[in-house]
Amino acid sequence: MKSTVSISEGQNAFPALIKAAEKGTVVTVTRHDTPVACVMSYERMAAVAETLEIMSNPAAARAIAEHRAGKSKFGRLDDIPE
Repeated sequence: MKSTVSISEGQNAFPALIKAAEKGTVVTVTRHDTPVACVMSYERMAAVAETLEIMSNPAAARAIAEHRAGKSKFGRLDDIPE
């Protein structure tokens, strides 16, 4: 399956489009050569939504930035009080 299809190609090959998405391919659907939609697996969309949720959290974004800057401190799980 190509990574970009027209609406009519997608309609004619819908089962193949879904199989490609299940295998991890993101298929862009176009109308008159302009992208109008993407078909992807549920798992991939859930991962995108989770990433957006995390990145919209200021505390999480700050923690990621601190880790990238080498400012993170790591400890052992045994050090966490119960």
